[in-house]
Amino acid sequence: MFFQKSKSTPKIDSAKLLKEISNSKKLKRYTMFLIGTLLSAVAFNLFLKPNHIINGVSGLSIITEKLFNLDPSLVILIANLILLVASYVFLGKDKTSKTVVGAFLYPILVKLTDGLTDYVDLGSTEPVVLALFGAIISGIGTGLIFKNNFTTGGSDVIKQILSYYMKIPFSKANTYSELLVVLAGIFVFGWNSALYSIITIFIIGYVSDRVILGVSEYKTLQIVTNKQEEIIDFITNSLNHGVTIVDAKGGYTSENKKVLLCAMPTREYFLASEAIRKLDPHAFVIVIDTYEVQDEMQVEK
Repeated sequence: MFFQKSKSTPKIDSAKLLKEISNSKKLKRYTMFLIGTLLSAVAFNLFLKPNHIINGVSGLSIITEKLFNLDPSLVILIANLILLVASYVFLGKDKTSKTVVGAFLYPILVKLTDGLTDYVDLGSTEPVVLALFGAIISGIGTGLIFKNNFTTGGSDVIKQILSYYMKIPFSKANTYSELLVVLAGIFVFGWNSALYSIITIFIIGYVSDRVILGVSEYKTLQIVTNKQEEIIDFITNSLNHGVTIVDAKGGYTSENKKVLLCAMPTREYFLASEAIRKLDPHAFVIVIDTYEVQDEMQVEK
């Protein structure tokens, strides 16, 4: 379906494939996106804004509310509009199209959920608890948004521009942009706000990654050993998992080697690890978190 005719190797029609992926389960994707954006707005109004926890464009709106008494939702909307133009100029139409809906929806939901604090009284709760809950809820919302291939604009656009034009990883771009906002918050709200903000930023990143990737259900083991037969026998007969043997070559010694490749459920990894250590104390083992196995039957023997 996704191949173009060619005299040699078939070539994948990438544009068609990406379009079909984008159009698949569209209702579910938009529903999850809406839920994620709503959770982010709730976390902002209920936990982050009242405690002056700063991150991204939302954090700037908390600062401008304090300094100039401006409506945060309006500040977020104006900032998103400016950044949409920047995204179109620097990142192109395709990347910007994924941001448009979120750039408008998020400030609208921030405005609609603005009165939550009138109904939910968290006044006596410790600030650190509020920061943790705000970060977790915001992280879940952010994860749902990203997992369904959307963004809500704001600082995400800045991070993409920095990453693309400065040729730096997205994680570094994220650190730089968030750091600038937190530094601005120090002058307005002090160090307590900055420290809570830094903790919140890290938790949001961790939780959103877990939502996107899920909890690792499998481990993939790459094993270089002189006891190949014994280890293969244990994995295939005792744990009932398949093993793939891959040809490799030592970069330093130029010696030909065999690498054993095996995926297994996380709950069995520790047993396998201990067995390998006992069978060959000098075995070189790399363990990789594996979030999805497309054909679980291939994991079994």
